[in-house]
Amino acid sequence: MRADGVTGDAEGVDRLDDVVRERLLEVRRGPRTRGALRELGLGEADIRRLLRNGHLQHHHGTYLDAAVEEELARIACAHAAYPGSVVSHFSAARLAGLQTWTDSRRPASPPQQAVWLTRPPVAKRNQRRQDIVVRRAGLTTADLSRLHGLPITSVARTVVDLARELSLREAIVTVDHALRFGTTTDELRTVLDRQHRWPGIARARTAIDFADPGAESALESIARVVFAAAGLPAPVLQVQFFDGYAWMLERVDFWWPDFRTVAEADGLAKYEADSAEERRRLMRRSHRRDQRLGDRGIELVHFGWEDAVDPRSDLVARLRAAFRRGQTRSGEPPTWRTTPTQDAA
Repeated sequence: MRADGVTGDAEGVDRLDDVVRERLLEVRRGPRTRGALRELGLGEADIRRLLRNGHLQHHHGTYLDAAVEEELARIACAHAAYPGSVVSHFSAARLAGLQTWTDSRRPASPPQQAVWLTRPPVAKRNQRRQDIVVRRAGLTTADLSRLHGLPITSVARTVVDLARELSLREAIVTVDHALRFGTTTDELRTVLDRQHRWPGIARARTAIDFADPGAESALESIARVVFAAAGLPAPVLQVQFFDGYAWMLERVDFWWPDFRTVAEADGLAKYEADSAEERRRLMRRSHRRDQRLGDRGIELVHFGWEDAVDPRSDLVARLRAAFRRGQTRSGEPPTWRTTPTQDAA
């Protein structure tokens, strides 16, 4: 960055007079239209040169200093193009660090990477494109927050808006994640009560009632919906077993005590490591843990993303088969206990 605060190569800015260069610093404070840049004294050739040389970026018809991170710039420029709007839905979730997931294979899957905004109900209409989605809805003071200088829906309002928009399997990823990081069910239900007549509110209420902060990943959240949809009994989440000498350090994701069955969600992150040697060590440790569980007379089912999201998956059939085997096990059942989630610990 230059001493005068303008980013990028000096070529282009040095061709401007001192007054225009000083005025150009205004672009750092927020998006400006082409007309506003012209009023600063920039010609069309100046604007093109500043874009080409990395001093400006252009999104949704407005311009912003190139020093601003691109995702934030896209959101800020879209917000400027719709006066009175509030950053919401997927965009608010990204800014707040909330996890989201959509099934890209389903018809009319929402454009998750678009900029999502909410405008007052008096706005003319909703809008949905691949790059920008505008919803009309009322917002109370309690629904609003500010982040990076932008008006944004609160975490609770963002969660409810997404739960209204998405299927249960998709929405539960965000709801579980929000609960895991401190949002309370009471906060979410307060938002529900304010929106009780809005489209999708019953779907959102179902997701919030079903949510469980014990699900520690998107895969675990989705799997819970798969189990419920198949009519399986609800599992206990995040369980430790006693191996006869001490409590095993590793926890299991899902436990059905009546069937002596454990299910483990094996996301790709489980064996990620900086070296092949470290990955092998993690795999060996996992195999030893599985053996210790087997020694406790426990049926064990591993599954991955494809098992949870592919409708042709045999995951439910594998679990039912494990349940049948578990019910035939003799001897004392294993000793177990629930533990706090990792993120809450």
